Amino acid sequence: MLDYEVLFDDLAGIGLESWRDRLSGTLRGRFSSSTHGDFEGWLTVLRGLPAGKQCPADLNAQAVTIPGVEDVSRSDLRDSLMSLSPWRKGPFDVCGVTIDSEWRSDLKWDRIRHSIEPLDDRTVLDVGCGNGYYALRMRGVGAKLVIGIDPTLLYVLQFLAICHFMQPEPVHVLPLRLHELPQESNAFDTAFSMGVLYHQRSPKIHLEQLRSALRPGGELVLETLILPGTVAAARTPENRYARMRNVWQLPTQRMLETWVATAGFESVRTIDVTETSVEEQRSTDWMPFESLAEALDPADPGLTIEGWPAPRRACLTCNKP
Repeated sequence: MLDYEVLFDDLAGIGLESWRDRLSGTLRGRFSSSTHGDFEGWLTVLRGLPAGKQCPADLNAQAVTIPGVEDVSRSDLRDSLMSLSPWRKGPFDVCGVTIDSEWRSDLKWDRIRHSIEPLDDRTVLDVGCGNGYYALRMRGVGAKLVIGIDPTLLYVLQFLAICHFMQPEPVHVLPLRLHELPQESNAFDTAFSMGVLYHQRSPKIHLEQLRSALRPGGELVLETLILPGTVAAARTPENRYARMRNVWQLPTQRMLETWVATAGFESVRTIDVTETSVEEQRSTDWMPFESLAEALDPADPGLTIEGWPAPRRACLTCNKP
């Protein structure tokens, strides 16, 4: 499970010694059978992974790749990793087993990575990190330390399963929400929030919390759903958007930029606007449930089945003064 000593030593290295006392109890509580009914089954999968030499991972490949380990049955390993489905983010290649996740996350990473400040020797907070795919790619381009947080315990266990075969890296994925972190840390050089803002009842509070996590001059990389249009406006779906629950506010690009500036960021710059394709988000063996194709109007794929504009995502960067 989570190596608390390594985690808290890494946090102490960036001036966050106080997080040990403030987070230890919360983290230990999350890794308990009472947290989720499937937890014991997931834990059994982790404990049953074959022992062996940990290998250096290729964190710059399209699929985060861990070379083969001797005496590992690919068939058995595939079955074990499949037991931790659904895999939303990826791809990964673990000892020759390709995890073809719902999202081709490498496509988004390739769109944005050259437009953000270089991550060499930077401390990074990745909010809503899922199973750590992006966090590992961030380490691959030189990040000194990456702390990922995501409230979905399954995704944290997927990350731990991947790390079982890897030589240790200064990357941690914690089962936490942003508001559960000690506020005003002012410690991170870069913060990522990708695919999170539209699930927040208050975009303002989310942006202010991200700002408090950054050091002065630190960069926020923010990616979220937007609506088409040139005016500053936002709308809230009454029920669902593209079959998703808890979509609270969909802004236009101009409104998104206004929100960020109002939250106290400067040098706001939109670096990418892309309509999500069914090649980038789709059902696979590793995520066999309905995906984007089923969320679009079959008569007009430019609309969702609820009649909203089809998913379009903007990514912007900005800095804390």
